[in-house]
Order: sequence, then C-alpha cells, then structure tokens
Amino acid sequence: MFNKYKQQISSFLHCSPEQIFLYWKGRVALYAVLKAMGIKEGDEVIIPAFTCVVVPNAIIYLKAKPIYVDINSETYNADVTKIENSITNKTKVIICQNTFGLSSNVEKINEIAKLHNLYTIEDCTHGFGGFYNGKPNGSYCDAAFYSTQWNKPFSTGIGGFLVVNNQSLLEKVNSLEKEKVKPGFIDQFYLLSLLTFHKLMLNDYTYWSFMKLYRVLSKYNLVIGSNRGEELSGTEMPENYFKDISIVQVKAGTDQLKHINRINSLRKKNAASYTAFLKKNNKIYVDDSLFDNHLFLKYPIQVKDRDRFIEKAEKNRIKLGDWFLSPIHPVKENYEQWNLNPEMFPCANNISKYIVNLPTDVDDTTRVFNFLEENLNDIK
Repeated sequence: MFNKYKQQISSFLHCSPEQIFLYWKGRVALYAVLKAMGIKEGDEVIIPAFTCVVVPNAIIYLKAKPIYVDINSETYNADVTKIENSITNKTKVIICQNTFGLSSNVEKINEIAKLHNLYTIEDCTHGFGGFYNGKPNGSYCDAAFYSTQWNKPFSTGIGGFLVVNNQSLLEKVNSLEKEKVKPGFIDQFYLLSLLTFHKLMLNDYTYWSFMKLYRVLSKYNLVIGSNRGEELSGTEMPENYFKDISIVQVKAGTDQLKHINRINSLRKKNAASYTAFLKKNNKIYVDDSLFDNHLFLKYPIQVKDRDRFIEKAEKNRIKLGDWFLSPIHPVKENYEQWNLNPEMFPCANNISKYIVNLPTDVDDTTRVFNFLEENLNDIK
C-alpha cells in the first residue's frame, strides 16, 4: 500500500517513487530535508515573510535562523528582487513558496542560489497537482515538500511528503528514515475518527462550528490537529515530532488522488470567474497572466474589515478561509521568538491584515457570488 501511494504521487510529479519520502506532516518533510542538507546552529535559511509558523519552526528546531524577505503584492510570494540582499556567508538555503498554488520566479531564485552555492527547497504545501512553466510544481528545486492536511489539494487529515530532486541528497534523506517515530494505535484511531467525521458531517451548516472547535482542540493538544499548542506559543520541538506516516493516511491519500484532476480543473474554472467578477467591479484580483502557473487552492481577496467580513460569511454559511492572518500564520504576537519584526516587511504585514480566501473547490459558486455582490463595498 505504501509503495502504491508513492507510485501514485510520482505519476503526478513525473518523478521516480524512490525520490518520495512520506511523513506524519508536511513540516516534518521540511525538517528532514533541512537536516539532510546539514543545516545546523548558526546557519540561515531565507523564507518569505508570509508563511505558516511551522516553516520557521522547522528551521529553528535545527538551531538555525529564519531570514525573512518581503513579498510581491500580486503573487503573494517572495519579492525576488529582495532575496540577494538577504544572503550572507551564513546562508545555506532559500525556500521558494508556492502561495495559494502559485509558483513564481523559481528559475531566477535557482540562478541566485547557484551563484552563491546554496540549496533551494520549494514549499509546495499549496501546490500539488499544479504546474509551473509546464513542469509539475516542485520540479525545479533541490527538493520540495507537500502537505496533505485538511484544505490542501488532497487530504489525508494530516500528512505530507518530500520529493528529492538533487540526487546527492537521496542517501542522506534515506539515512534519516530509521529515526522516524512510528505512529501508535491511538494516533491512528483518532485520525481515522476525524476523517470519518469530516466525510459524514462536514457541510455548509457545520463548517464554521467544526473549524472553530477543531482549532481550539488542536491548540490544547486534545485532538490530532494541524498545529499543536506548543507550535503556536514557542519554538521548542514537540515530542515525537519526527514521525512517520500511517496506513490510515496512505489509504485516505490513495482514494483522494483518484479525484484530484477533476477538483483542480474546478479550482481553475472558479478562479477565472472570481477574477472576471473582481475585475469588472474594480477590485483587487489575481491577474490573468498568472493563471497558467496557478493551481488556486484558495482565491485571495482583500477586504476592508476582515473580522466583520468573516462574521458575515459565517452567518451566510460561506466557506471563507482566513489564510494568512499574520506574516507567520496564525501567530499574532511574540514575533521575536521567530526572529521576525513584521514592520520590516510592509507588504506582507499590510496584506496579512486584510486578506481572506474564497473557496475554489465548490461545484456551485452561486451562493458565493451572491454574498460578494451583497458585500461589494467591503471588498478592496
């Protein structure tokens, strides 16, 4: 079953199953490849100042230092013109993020990396199944890590995997396999229960209640969630962090991958409709020129009062997303623990105050468009 799952993934990524390594979560895949790259205390890793807190955490767990760069307001990815000035003699890796399913400037970032003898990693947690300039997302860098958590291109509840493109890293990543903690019976039981509940009970009426409850329970480690409490409050590595994937996740992933092409086509179709609507109404939109390289896991818009807009969405049962609430989502305080001063990254800091995400994987967007029409003045 594990090999079949790897073969399924490799067929989408146009690579060999031997290049794929499976983990309990996507962030664990990032940690593994950073370790294989020899990242250690004092090293620096460049990342966008518009990411999830688990990315700088994986760096900090190795006693290295995340170095942030501001983002481009159109792509929500790192501003490529700011990367080179962030490189020092301590820099070892540049992480290229695929935000909402869009990769951008990957060739340029790789050119910069080669010039300075640095590794590159693509954060493809939003991008599985999408393409950048005709090649699968994650094909261009030394390695790429993917997430299969809730709301990702395909879901195994929690989960993730790594693809190693640099052959010199394969043996090092392989050697770490024996260090992975095996998921226990309780882990698998809770995860299977969550997957079953999600399949049977989650709908327009229960979405907001389930999401709020899930986040609270995850924060206090009362349920297997995307973020453990300690990942949001500090920078100490959680116990049993370096964990292997389970058969529960593999079975769920094998089933989900059968549907991903249809869902990804739907995402593109709905995104085109959103852009047309926003453009017609003189609002901020994702430009058509980005569509060929965009998967549209979510469609980002900016609103004048996010809390009020989300409250309205909840009342109207619209499955609105709230990525990214801060430059290191979802953390909103004590940024110094993650070596971040948000004021130094004005574009990322500003956008994180106003951004929300429209659903793209819905068959009927009629209710979403009705909601947008009714609240047009609240959209920037």
